Amino acid sequence: MTRFDPPFVNAERASLLAWLDYQRETLAMKCEGLGAEALCRRSVPPSTMSLVGLVRHMAEVERNWFQRVMSGHGDDVAGPIFYDRETNPDGDFDDVAPATVEDDIATWRREIAAADVVIAGLDLDDRRSSALGNEFDLRWVLTHMIEEYARHNGHADLLREAIDGVTGD
Repeated sequence: MTRFDPPFVNAERASLLAWLDYQRETLAMKCEGLGAEALCRRSVPPSTMSLVGLVRHMAEVERNWFQRVMSGHGDDVAGPIFYDRETNPDGDFDDVAPATVEDDIATWRREIAAADVVIAGLDLDDRRSSALGNEFDLRWVLTHMIEEYARHNGHADLLREAIDGVTGD
């Protein structure tokens, strides 16, 4: 796996995309080299957080912001993958299983690829509205995604250290 540090000086769009890629690859690094059982290991009860749960959650977040909101497709094209809003709202974290880890990671990677297609077709100032009627520009969404990954990468750091003692940025 190769993770590149974002450049110190860069244009705004290139900088945002470099930081998003960096954070995506950081989550991948936290999962690297672990077997399916370890990736499903829960943190501290009553939390159901696990590394693969974080991967599944971020697949949902990528899908929400890029396939639903920024593409304008909404739930018609891009409904939830790992949860149901009414009957299983935490399924992305709760329903992890060693047998599906490879598929879960592949789904996350597919959502990233689909998000990148949407991003490539938009300018930073392009705006879309969510189902709740809030308006967002691509700049805000990219900044939010960097923050979302960074926060969960902190969780991933602690989970990984508890599994095998591996630490790092």
